[in-house]
Amino acid sequence: MKGLLEGKRKLIIIPLIGILSLAFLPIAIGLGAGWFVYKKVGSSKLKYSFLAIIALFTLTFGGVWISAMTSPSKPERNQEQTTQATPTPEAQTTAVETTKEPSPTQELTTPTNMQTAKMTRVIDGDTIDVSFDGKTERIRIIGINTPETVDPRKPVECFGQEASAKAKEYLADKTVQLEADPTQGERDKYNRLLRYVWIDNGTVDFGKLMIATGYAYEYTYNLPYKYQAEYKQAQKDAEQGKKGLWADDACPVATTKPTAKPVTQPTSAPTQTTTSGGGACKYSCTSPDRDCSDFSSHAEAQAFFDCCGFTATNDPMKLDSVGVGDGVACESI
Repeated sequence: MKGLLEGKRKLIIIPLIGILSLAFLPIAIGLGAGWFVYKKVGSSKLKYSFLAIIALFTLTFGGVWISAMTSPSKPERNQEQTTQATPTPEAQTTAVETTKEPSPTQELTTPTNMQTAKMTRVIDGDTIDVSFDGKTERIRIIGINTPETVDPRKPVECFGQEASAKAKEYLADKTVQLEADPTQGERDKYNRLLRYVWIDNGTVDFGKLMIATGYAYEYTYNLPYKYQAEYKQAQKDAEQGKKGLWADDACPVATTKPTAKPVTQPTSAPTQTTTSGGGACKYSCTSPDRDCSDFSSHAEAQAFFDCCGFTATNDPMKLDSVGVGDGVACESI
Protein backbone atom coordinates (compact mmCIF):
# COMPACT_ATOMS: atom_id res chain seq x y z
CA MET A 1 0.00 0.00 0.00
CA LYS A 2 2.87 2.31 0.88
CA GLY A 3 4.46 1.59 -2.53
CA LEU A 4 1.32 2.65 -4.36
CA LEU A 5 1.42 6.10 -2.82
CA GLU A 6 5.08 6.79 -3.67
CA GLY A 7 6.41 8.79 -6.62
CA LYS A 8 4.28 9.40 -9.74
CA ARG A 9 1.86 6.66 -8.82
CA LYS A 10 0.28 8.81 -6.15
CA LEU A 11 -0.69 11.36 -8.81
CA ILE A 12 -2.91 8.69 -10.32
CA ILE A 13 -3.99 6.68 -7.30
CA ILE A 14 -5.14 9.56 -5.04
CA PRO A 15 -7.52 11.15 -7.64
CA LEU A 16 -8.82 7.67 -8.52
CA ILE A 17 -9.58 6.93 -4.86
CA GLY A 18 -11.34 10.30 -4.62
CA ILE A 19 -13.50 9.60 -7.68
CA LEU A 20 -14.41 6.11 -6.48
CA SER A 21 -15.21 7.42 -3.01
CA LEU A 22 -17.51 10.09 -4.50
CA ALA A 23 -19.19 7.60 -6.84
CA PHE A 24 -19.73 5.07 -4.10
CA LEU A 25 -19.93 7.43 -1.12
CA PRO A 26 -22.80 5.64 0.68
CA ILE A 27 -21.03 2.31 0.25
CA ALA A 28 -17.78 3.76 1.53
CA ILE A 29 -19.56 5.27 4.54
CA GLY A 30 -21.31 1.96 5.17
CA LEU A 31 -18.06 0.01 5.04
CA GLY A 32 -16.38 2.48 7.39
CA ALA A 33 -19.28 2.34 9.84
CA GLY A 34 -19.31 -1.46 9.67
CA TRP A 35 -15.58 -1.69 10.37
CA PHE A 36 -15.96 0.68 13.33
CA VAL A 37 -18.80 -1.37 14.86
CA TYR A 38 -16.98 -4.63 14.25
CA LYS A 39 -13.89 -3.40 16.08
CA LYS A 40 -15.46 -1.41 18.91
CA VAL A 41 -18.64 -3.28 19.90
CA GLY A 42 -17.90 -6.21 22.17
CA SER A 43 -21.27 -7.92 22.40
CA SER A 44 -21.72 -10.30 19.47
CA LYS A 45 -25.51 -9.97 19.44
CA LEU A 46 -25.43 -6.18 19.45
CA LYS A 47 -22.58 -6.10 16.96
CA TYR A 48 -24.39 -8.16 14.31
CA SER A 49 -27.59 -6.21 14.80
CA PHE A 50 -25.77 -2.95 14.06
CA LEU A 51 -24.03 -4.51 11.07
CA ALA A 52 -27.39 -5.67 9.61
CA ILE A 53 -28.88 -2.17 9.97
CA ILE A 54 -25.79 -0.58 8.41
CA ALA A 55 -25.92 -3.04 5.49
CA LEU A 56 -29.62 -2.28 4.86
CA PHE A 57 -29.11 1.49 4.78
CA THR A 58 -25.97 1.13 2.69
CA LEU A 59 -27.72 -0.92 0.00
CA THR A 60 -30.78 1.39 -0.09
CA PHE A 61 -29.01 4.73 -0.25
CA GLY A 62 -26.19 3.33 -2.35
CA GLY A 63 -28.64 2.29 -5.08
CA VAL A 64 -30.37 5.69 -5.05
CA TRP A 65 -27.01 7.47 -5.14
CA ILE A 66 -25.73 5.46 -8.11
CA SER A 67 -29.04 5.92 -9.99
CA ALA A 68 -28.93 9.69 -9.47
CA MET A 69 -25.31 9.87 -10.60
CA THR A 70 -25.98 7.98 -13.85
CA SER A 71 -29.41 9.53 -14.88
CA PRO A 72 -29.68 12.68 -17.10
CA SER A 73 -30.17 15.98 -15.35
CA LYS A 74 -33.78 17.14 -14.94
CA PRO A 75 -33.25 20.69 -16.22
CA GLU A 76 -32.08 19.34 -19.60
CA ARG A 77 -35.15 17.08 -19.77
CA ASN A 78 -37.55 19.89 -18.99
CA GLN A 79 -35.82 22.10 -21.53
CA GLU A 80 -36.25 19.43 -24.21
CA GLN A 81 -39.96 19.05 -23.35
CA THR A 82 -40.47 22.83 -23.45
CA THR A 83 -38.76 23.02 -26.84
CA GLN A 84 -40.98 20.25 -28.20
CA ALA A 85 -44.18 21.76 -26.76
CA THR A 86 -43.60 25.32 -28.04
CA PRO A 87 -45.17 25.64 -31.51
CA THR A 88 -43.57 27.69 -34.22
CA PRO A 89 -45.19 31.03 -35.26
CA GLU A 90 -46.38 29.36 -38.47
CA ALA A 91 -48.06 26.57 -36.49
CA GLN A 92 -49.71 29.08 -34.14
CA THR A 93 -51.14 31.04 -37.10
CA THR A 94 -52.51 27.85 -38.65
CA ALA A 95 -54.10 26.84 -35.33
CA VAL A 96 -55.85 30.21 -34.97
CA GLU A 97 -57.18 30.06 -38.55
CA THR A 98 -58.44 26.51 -37.99
CA THR A 99 -60.23 27.54 -34.79
CA LYS A 100 -61.94 30.51 -36.41
CA GLU A 101 -63.22 28.56 -39.42
CA PRO A 102 -66.66 27.06 -38.55
CA SER A 103 -67.55 23.61 -39.71
CA PRO A 104 -70.63 23.09 -41.93
CA THR A 105 -72.46 21.32 -39.12
CA GLN A 106 -72.03 24.32 -36.81
CA GLU A 107 -73.72 26.64 -39.31
CA LEU A 108 -76.87 24.49 -39.54
CA THR A 109 -79.41 25.02 -36.75
CA THR A 110 -82.31 23.26 -38.45
CA PRO A 111 -83.77 19.95 -37.23
CA THR A 112 -82.35 16.67 -38.50
CA ASN A 113 -85.43 14.45 -37.96
CA MET A 114 -87.29 15.56 -41.11
CA GLN A 115 -89.24 13.74 -43.82
CA THR A 116 -88.43 14.67 -47.42
CA ALA A 117 -91.48 15.13 -49.65
CA LYS A 118 -92.34 16.40 -53.13
CA MET A 119 -94.83 19.23 -53.56
CA THR A 120 -97.89 18.31 -55.63
CA ARG A 121 -100.32 21.18 -54.93
CA VAL A 122 -100.68 24.42 -52.97
CA ILE A 123 -104.23 24.58 -51.58
CA ASP A 124 -103.75 27.97 -49.93
CA GLY A 125 -101.18 29.73 -47.78
CA ASP A 126 -101.34 27.25 -44.88
CA THR A 127 -102.43 23.97 -46.54
CA ILE A 128 -100.55 21.93 -49.15
CA ASP A 129 -100.49 18.50 -50.78
CA VAL A 130 -97.24 16.52 -50.87
CA SER A 131 -96.17 13.04 -51.89
CA PHE A 132 -93.72 10.72 -50.14
CA ASP A 133 -93.32 6.97 -49.70
CA GLY A 134 -95.57 6.41 -52.71
CA LYS A 135 -98.61 8.24 -51.28
CA THR A 136 -100.08 11.74 -51.28
CA GLU A 137 -100.86 13.54 -48.01
CA ARG A 138 -102.53 16.85 -47.21
CA ILE A 139 -100.49 18.96 -44.79
CA ARG A 140 -101.87 21.59 -42.41
CA ILE A 141 -98.87 23.77 -41.56
CA ILE A 142 -98.41 24.23 -37.80
CA GLY A 143 -98.28 27.71 -36.30
CA ILE A 144 -99.63 29.82 -39.17
CA ASN A 145 -102.97 30.90 -40.61
CA THR A 146 -103.61 32.77 -43.85
CA PRO A 147 -106.70 34.67 -45.06
CA GLU A 148 -109.36 32.37 -46.54
CA THR A 149 -109.55 31.74 -50.29
CA VAL A 150 -110.96 28.23 -50.88
CA ASP A 151 -113.68 27.70 -48.22
CA PRO A 152 -117.01 27.63 -50.18
CA ARG A 153 -118.86 28.84 -47.08
CA LYS A 154 -116.81 32.06 -46.88
CA PRO A 155 -115.98 34.88 -49.27
CA VAL A 156 -112.35 35.32 -50.31
CA GLU A 157 -110.78 37.32 -47.52
CA CYS A 158 -108.56 40.34 -47.94
CA PHE A 159 -104.98 39.40 -48.85
CA GLY A 160 -105.94 35.73 -49.22
CA GLN A 161 -105.10 35.58 -52.91
CA GLU A 162 -101.76 37.30 -52.31
CA ALA A 163 -100.92 34.80 -49.57
CA SER A 164 -101.78 31.84 -51.81
CA ALA A 165 -99.73 33.29 -54.67
CA LYS A 166 -96.74 33.80 -52.37
CA ALA A 167 -97.02 30.21 -51.11
CA LYS A 168 -97.02 28.93 -54.70
CA GLU A 169 -93.98 31.07 -55.43
CA TYR A 170 -92.08 29.49 -52.53
CA LEU A 171 -93.34 25.91 -52.87
CA ALA A 172 -94.57 25.00 -56.38
CA ASP A 173 -92.80 21.92 -57.80
CA LYS A 174 -90.25 22.03 -54.98
CA THR A 175 -88.88 19.35 -52.69
CA VAL A 176 -89.65 20.18 -49.06
CA GLN A 177 -88.85 18.77 -45.62
CA LEU A 178 -91.60 18.03 -43.11
CA GLU A 179 -91.10 18.23 -39.34
CA ALA A 180 -93.59 16.83 -36.83
CA ASP A 181 -94.33 18.36 -33.40
CA PRO A 182 -95.42 15.90 -30.67
CA THR A 183 -97.14 18.73 -28.77
CA GLN A 184 -99.63 19.24 -31.63
CA GLY A 185 -100.50 15.63 -32.42
CA GLU A 186 -100.19 13.74 -35.70
CA ARG A 187 -103.40 14.81 -37.50
CA ASP A 188 -106.28 17.27 -37.15
CA LYS A 189 -110.01 16.42 -37.25
CA TYR A 190 -109.94 16.52 -41.05
CA ASN A 191 -107.19 13.86 -41.07
CA ARG A 192 -104.60 16.31 -42.38
CA LEU A 193 -101.02 15.76 -41.23
CA LEU A 194 -99.82 18.51 -38.90
CA ARG A 195 -96.29 19.51 -39.86
CA TYR A 196 -93.80 22.35 -40.12
CA VAL A 197 -92.56 22.83 -43.69
CA TRP A 198 -88.91 23.60 -44.48
CA ILE A 199 -87.57 24.72 -47.86
CA ASP A 200 -84.14 25.30 -49.43
CA ASN A 201 -82.75 21.92 -48.38
CA GLY A 202 -84.18 22.20 -44.87
CA THR A 203 -82.58 25.54 -44.02
CA VAL A 204 -85.58 27.91 -44.22
CA ASP A 205 -88.76 27.58 -42.13
CA PHE A 206 -91.60 28.27 -44.60
CA GLY A 207 -94.15 29.08 -41.88
CA LYS A 208 -91.92 31.63 -40.18
CA LEU A 209 -91.04 33.11 -43.59
CA MET A 210 -94.73 33.61 -44.44
CA ILE A 211 -95.34 35.38 -41.11
CA ALA A 212 -92.20 37.50 -41.33
CA THR A 213 -93.10 38.75 -44.82
CA GLY A 214 -96.67 39.59 -43.83
CA TYR A 215 -98.50 36.83 -45.73
CA ALA A 216 -99.68 34.85 -42.68
CA TYR A 217 -100.69 35.24 -39.05
CA GLU A 218 -99.08 33.42 -36.13
CA TYR A 219 -101.69 30.86 -35.05
CA THR A 220 -101.84 28.86 -31.80
CA TYR A 221 -104.61 26.29 -32.01
CA ASN A 222 -104.68 25.19 -28.38
CA LEU A 223 -101.33 24.19 -26.84
CA PRO A 224 -98.04 26.06 -27.29
CA TYR A 225 -95.94 24.61 -30.12
CA LYS A 226 -92.19 24.27 -30.65
CA TYR A 227 -91.54 27.52 -32.55
CA GLN A 228 -94.31 29.63 -30.97
CA ALA A 229 -91.99 32.30 -29.53
CA GLU A 230 -90.16 32.73 -32.84
CA TYR A 231 -93.40 32.96 -34.83
CA LYS A 232 -94.93 35.51 -32.44
CA GLN A 233 -91.81 37.65 -32.67
CA ALA A 234 -91.87 37.37 -36.48
CA GLN A 235 -95.46 38.64 -36.53
CA LYS A 236 -94.61 41.52 -34.20
CA ASP A 237 -91.75 42.54 -36.49
CA ALA A 238 -94.00 42.29 -39.57
CA GLU A 239 -96.67 44.45 -37.91
CA GLN A 240 -94.14 47.09 -36.91
CA GLY A 241 -92.65 47.04 -40.40
CA LYS A 242 -96.13 47.20 -42.01
CA LYS A 243 -95.29 44.26 -44.24
CA GLY A 244 -97.80 42.43 -46.43
CA LEU A 245 -101.28 42.31 -44.92
CA TRP A 246 -100.17 44.70 -42.17
CA ALA A 247 -99.57 47.53 -44.64
CA ASP A 248 -101.88 50.53 -44.31
CA ASP A 249 -103.22 50.06 -47.86
CA ALA A 250 -103.34 46.24 -47.84
CA CYS A 251 -107.15 46.16 -47.59
CA PRO A 252 -108.42 49.56 -48.79
CA VAL A 253 -112.08 48.46 -48.85
CA ALA A 254 -112.18 46.67 -45.49
CA THR A 255 -112.40 48.57 -42.22
CA THR A 256 -110.51 45.89 -40.29
CA LYS A 257 -107.67 43.54 -41.01
CA PRO A 258 -108.56 40.17 -42.63
CA THR A 259 -109.59 37.43 -40.24
CA ALA A 260 -107.59 34.37 -39.37
CA LYS A 261 -109.74 31.34 -40.16
CA PRO A 262 -110.08 28.57 -37.55
CA VAL A 263 -108.65 25.15 -38.26
CA THR A 264 -112.07 23.52 -37.73
CA GLN A 265 -115.47 24.91 -38.67
CA PRO A 266 -118.66 24.69 -36.54
CA THR A 267 -121.98 23.44 -37.90
CA SER A 268 -123.57 26.82 -37.25
CA ALA A 269 -121.34 29.70 -36.25
CA PRO A 270 -122.86 32.40 -34.06
CA THR A 271 -123.13 35.80 -35.68
CA GLN A 272 -124.11 37.95 -32.74
CA THR A 273 -121.63 40.48 -31.34
CA THR A 274 -123.82 41.64 -28.44
CA THR A 275 -125.24 39.99 -25.39
CA SER A 276 -128.92 39.07 -25.10
CA GLY A 277 -129.25 42.12 -22.90
CA GLY A 278 -127.98 44.42 -25.62
CA GLY A 279 -124.48 45.10 -24.21
CA ALA A 280 -121.54 44.79 -26.59
CA CYS A 281 -119.01 41.97 -26.10
CA LYS A 282 -115.37 42.89 -25.51
CA TYR A 283 -114.32 41.27 -28.81
CA SER A 284 -116.12 40.39 -32.04
CA CYS A 285 -117.79 36.99 -31.89
CA THR A 286 -117.11 36.25 -35.56
CA SER A 287 -113.60 37.45 -36.36
CA PRO A 288 -110.75 37.30 -35.95
CA ASP A 289 -110.59 33.75 -34.57
CA ARG A 290 -109.40 33.81 -30.94
CA ASP A 291 -107.56 31.21 -28.87
CA CYS A 292 -106.89 30.77 -25.17
CA SER A 293 -103.53 32.51 -25.59
CA ASP A 294 -105.41 35.71 -26.54
CA PHE A 295 -106.93 36.02 -23.05
CA SER A 296 -105.19 37.05 -19.85
CA SER A 297 -107.29 34.84 -17.55
CA HIS A 298 -109.88 32.11 -17.48
CA ALA A 299 -112.48 34.64 -16.28
CA GLU A 300 -111.92 36.87 -19.29
CA ALA A 301 -112.16 33.93 -21.70
CA GLN A 302 -115.35 32.63 -20.02
CA ALA A 303 -116.95 36.08 -20.15
CA PHE A 304 -116.28 36.26 -23.90
CA PHE A 305 -117.49 32.67 -24.38
CA ASP A 306 -120.78 33.39 -22.59
CA CYS A 307 -121.22 36.82 -24.16
CA CYS A 308 -121.07 35.35 -27.65
CA GLY A 309 -123.54 32.62 -26.78
CA PHE A 310 -121.03 29.82 -27.32
CA THR A 311 -121.87 26.40 -25.84
CA ALA A 312 -120.26 22.98 -25.44
CA THR A 313 -121.73 21.92 -28.80
CA ASN A 314 -121.45 25.29 -30.53
CA ASP A 315 -117.86 26.42 -29.98
CA PRO A 316 -116.47 27.75 -33.30
CA MET A 317 -113.28 29.12 -31.76
CA LYS A 318 -112.51 25.91 -29.83
CA LEU A 319 -112.15 27.66 -26.48
CA ASP A 320 -113.69 24.66 -24.73
CA SER A 321 -111.36 21.79 -25.64
CA VAL A 322 -112.18 19.22 -22.95
CA GLY A 323 -113.51 16.13 -24.75
CA VAL A 324 -116.77 17.00 -26.54
CA GLY A 325 -116.98 20.15 -24.43
CA ASP A 326 -118.33 21.03 -21.01
CA GLY A 327 -119.11 24.70 -21.54
CA VAL A 328 -116.04 25.93 -19.62
CA ALA A 329 -113.63 28.04 -21.67
CA CYS A 330 -109.83 27.91 -21.37
CA GLU A 331 -109.67 25.97 -18.13
CA SER A 332 -105.87 25.75 -18.38
CA ILE A 333 -105.32 29.50 -17.92
